[in-house]
Parts: sequence; C-alpha cells; structure tokens
Amino acid sequence: MIIDFEDLRCPIDISIPLDFNGTQPNAYGVEAATSKPCQTGDMVGDTRRGGSVNFEQYTFIPHCNGTHTECVGHITHERISLLDCLKDVFISAVLVSVEPESVDQDQVISLNGLKTVGVQPPTTADGTDKALIIRTLPNDDSKLTRQYGEAYVPPYFTSEAMKYIVRCGFKHLLVDMPSIDRLFDDGELSNHRIFWNVGSGCFEIHAGTRMYSTITELIYVPNEVEDGEYLLNLQIAPFVADASPSRPILFNVN
Repeated sequence: MIIDFEDLRCPIDISIPLDFNGTQPNAYGVEAATSKPCQTGDMVGDTRRGGSVNFEQYTFIPHCNGTHTECVGHITHERISLLDCLKDVFISAVLVSVEPESVDQDQVISLNGLKTVGVQPPTTADGTDKALIIRTLPNDDSKLTRQYGEAYVPPYFTSEAMKYIVRCGFKHLLVDMPSIDRLFDDGELSNHRIFWNVGSGCFEIHAGTRMYSTITELIYVPNEVEDGEYLLNLQIAPFVADASPSRPILFNVN
C-alpha cells in the first residue's frame, strides 16, 4: 500500500454529522439527541442570552443517535471499554457495495451477496487486520436522517455471511445500518456474538473472544466514493464506555 501525501489532504468522512438542533437518524424510536445551555447561578451558557460563552449539556444515545463504534462490552456483563479495545490508528480497509436480497419479509446481506462483490480472505497475513466497509444499495442521503423502527426495518446480515466475514479475518466492520442484526431479534444479537466470538446467550468473554475487533454502525458512504481499497482512520471520543460516537475517515491509496 502506497499513500500519497496529497491523498492525506483529501479525507473522506463517512460519518453522519449529529445535529443536536436538527434532523437526525434514529433507531428504535429512542429520544432524539439534544443540547441545552448550562446554567449555574447567574451564569448562563448562551451568548444569545447574555452569557459570556456558550457551554452546553449534550444528551444522546451513541447506539441509536448516529455514527458510533462499539466493542464486545456491548454484550457482556463485564464493563469492557472501547477505549481499551480499539488499538489500531490506521487500518487497511476495503469498501464494497452490496444489494440486499429479499427473504420472506426481510432484506438480508447473504454469504452469496458478499462473495458476489468480491469479499474474500486476505492473500497475505498482513491482511488479517483489515476493515470491511459495507455500503448497502440503493444508497442516497435519506440515510442521514432515516428513522429505523417497525415502519422501516433495515437490512441485516445472515449468520452465514457474518461467519464468513470472521473467517476472512476482518478485524473491524463498518456498516450503514443501525445494527448488523435484525432490528427486532428478541435480544439475541446473534451476529454481534458471532463477530466477537461470544457464545449464544452468553455474557462472558473467553480466551477466543475477539477483544480488539470493533463494529461501527450508521455510517454513510456517498455514491461518488468508489468501491475499493482505502486507508481508514477510525476516530472515537475517549469515553470509558462500550460505545462512542465516531468519525471514520478514509484516504485513497495506490
């Protein structure tokens, strides 16, 4: 992989900006992310109301209010922090566009769908730390404000597809859906468990758990960004939590 200095000056942001005072994406119908000026005594954190500075309180749910990255602590009793799990700063990544298939009433990303767009095991050992970025089709900017719930159930991966992603050695997975599992799956989160290698119905880690692998959900990849190889910088807030709002940045490579 060769990085041209000029490419570093042209980052491709595939996160969804979180507008605390405007329209936002949402999953499960949770409360929207909000902000309000803080007030302490006679001091108000809004220059429009006479304050000397703006300082606000932000309320949001990372898993539901926008682009976020999560670790295995999302499904364990132990409070495992994303900050301890995401060790990679620059990550080799591959972007593919996948058209979900209709199965009964659902839209799914299947094993055959992944193979059709060229998802395959790396050819060298160096490829096992790669990230896989999935853009679902059709793709348009309605994803920036889409409300995911019973009225709009997004696509999800089949268990065979998720097992294949793990077999291919992808360490990080980024998707433009609110969850890699079916939105309403009775809390099983089977694909999350497959990806992190945590047993069905289990809430404990073990020696084989993929501790340093991450899942990033609710990204948005514009149509003008071509499928192919990129360098990924996965930026997170330094929260001691299982998930954080994130800003995945792509750079072109030669």
